[in-house]
Amino acid sequence: MTVIPDGRASPARTEESLTISETSRDVSTSLDMTKGLFASLNVYHDIASRSAAVNMAIDEALLETAEIPTIRFYTWDHPALSFGYFGKFADVENHAPQRDLARRWTGGGIVFHGDDLTYSIVIPATEPAFSESSRSIYEKIHGALRDALVSEGQDAVVAAVADRGAGVSDADYNGHCFANPVRADVLSNGRKIAGAAQRRTRRGLLQQGSIQGIQLANKFADQFARELCSECYHKTLDEHLISRAHEIAEEKYGAQVWLRKR
Repeated sequence: MTVIPDGRASPARTEESLTISETSRDVSTSLDMTKGLFASLNVYHDIASRSAAVNMAIDEALLETAEIPTIRFYTWDHPALSFGYFGKFADVENHAPQRDLARRWTGGGIVFHGDDLTYSIVIPATEPAFSESSRSIYEKIHGALRDALVSEGQDAVVAAVADRGAGVSDADYNGHCFANPVRADVLSNGRKIAGAAQRRTRRGLLQQGSIQGIQLANKFADQFARELCSECYHKTLDEHLISRAHEIAEEKYGAQVWLRKR
């Protein structure tokens, strides 16, 4: 697991970024593990048109403020591209004329946005689930996603390295995320349809994921949330949080120094 020094704190105060390639357990039993992951869950359906930088900033603002686990769903009404914290700007620079670019705070590869359903999950440090390993949390979330798809009649599995026909590996990557399935990705008919990446801080854990290349029912997002927790509360992003997100976007995700840092 890669550990990133905060730069403002002692070595003991570090932040770690887990990409999807770091999951290591066989997830075939995740159906049982997903039940009761959270005692309660706030659910945000964010339908506003936002820049890629602001979308990344809202996820970070939720990590700053959430008191119980939250899941935020958002879509894109314009072509965008996000790439992982460790990615190289040179690998995505040629897409700038056609797409809104953003470097994520989480790891992972290049993700093209536009027709996908994107989600973020925040688990506060005070939440019991936060004490589980990042790998376990990742697998349980993808198990819940798989279960939601299966409940719609879709073919979906959580991949293991031994899966044949999908080219699943356990190696890290910085390329196109959906062209490189790795262990614990969600596959449909042998093709990757969902991947994610995490970042763990003293405040909590953030997982950002994308679901694409598959037809989703209108109620899929709520079904996914219910697979994570039976006590779901629908919320609206308040003005204070949006204001804070715009501050973060201006200082970080929308700044060239962040976008081109590698």
